[in-house]
Amino acid sequence: MNSVFSSVVSGVRGWFQRCALVFKVFGVAFIGLLLLIPLGMVQSTLSERKSRYDAAVQSITQTWGTSQSVAGPVLVVPYSHKIEVMETQVISGRSVEVSVMRERRGEAFFLPERLVIEGRLVPSMRKRGIYGTPVYAAQLAISGKFAAPSFDFLALRELKPEWGQARVCIAISDLRGTQEDLALKWGGEALALQPGARFTGMGAGVHTPVRLAEGEGRDFSVELALNGSESLWFFAWGRQKDVKLASTLADPSFGGAYLPMERETGPAGFSAAWRVSYYGRSFPQQWADGTDLQPSVQAIEASRFGVSLMEPVNAYRTVERATKYGVLFITLVFTIFFLFEAVCGLRLGVLNYLLVGTALCLFYLGLLALAEFVPFGVAYASAAGASILLIACYAQRILRGGRRAWLVSGMLGGVYGYLYFVLQMEDFALLAGTGALFAVLAAVMWATRNLGAASACAADGLPSVPKAEEAP
Repeated sequence: MNSVFSSVVSGVRGWFQRCALVFKVFGVAFIGLLLLIPLGMVQSTLSERKSRYDAAVQSITQTWGTSQSVAGPVLVVPYSHKIEVMETQVISGRSVEVSVMRERRGEAFFLPERLVIEGRLVPSMRKRGIYGTPVYAAQLAISGKFAAPSFDFLALRELKPEWGQARVCIAISDLRGTQEDLALKWGGEALALQPGARFTGMGAGVHTPVRLAEGEGRDFSVELALNGSESLWFFAWGRQKDVKLASTLADPSFGGAYLPMERETGPAGFSAAWRVSYYGRSFPQQWADGTDLQPSVQAIEASRFGVSLMEPVNAYRTVERATKYGVLFITLVFTIFFLFEAVCGLRLGVLNYLLVGTALCLFYLGLLALAEFVPFGVAYASAAGASILLIACYAQRILRGGRRAWLVSGMLGGVYGYLYFVLQMEDFALLAGTGALFAVLAAVMWATRNLGAASACAADGLPSVPKAEEAP
């Protein structure tokens, strides 16, 4: 009976010895999964801080000026015309349908024949507490010419333009950004612009009544001083439109329906020039409200182009990307310690892996806290240095040697450096991360290539498998 029991115990012990490596791997993987909990807490803190940042930025831009869109000017000429309608009238006690002529009113819109915009953007930083956002002050000089308005495109009966009620409208998305009184020079006459775009579908803006006679075109010009943030947009209004912008902003982002034909960027700033023809848009030079020619707001918005001044990547977005690589990072570091166990014959406990993983999670929290005050590169180096120092001091004890601790520090520095390299990449980040996982897997397979055979031979009482160079 005792012999049977001893054989069972021996068999179970041998089975555990053969599967020790497997249990170790699963145990380390389980600890890695547990560390997703503190990583999730770091991400929750990141979301909270980012919400505060967004609220602060919104507060700044709401008082300084939001993203600006400038559309115009456009010449609006009211008109009246006759229309035949059927009405019911009582004649001799009977209700009959009769045709009568009624007057209807409408408005015709005429875009400039030539439109030139020259502007300069002066960027600056505005802060609220520890949060800041880039803003700009724009000086725009708008000039051009309206051709003599023609109503030939309207096939209406007895059309009569009301030249005395003509007006010029300019749509400006955020009038709170205007810095001074605005005036339109109309054929040599200075006309004060009044609030209200008076242009259907274009929101806020300014307008002014103008004097115009039949068959008469006019030159115009206007100076706009606008405060804004994030971006400045224009629309493809005019038969020929030329826009020139210059700024000390070093990293602009051009976008919209048209890209600049000429542009120069550098550390000292940028200059860009657009030339837009009316052939590239989906609406005509003139139209009337309520007709098939009237463009939709979506068609007008589709012709938008300009420049964006907002930072493409802020610290919060970069920290968020870093936390997404948290699992990869923990895997790489745990692999380092696992290789020390396998190669050096050490035995590390669950608590050792758990404390090292906690130190890795604290790196992300420290990175988030420092990135709010210093540039991301400095914050990353400081948080990584503190994490390496903490883990290296701990590794000196659990790995039983200062040389091994220095080796761990070097490997950790390499991992942190590689992660920073991946974070700076936009298009090839996935490829770089996947390559790192393949490299780590290859290193593990090479370092542990004899562990499984050696364990099995030891459990069976057989000599270990000789190395290739020792083979007879």
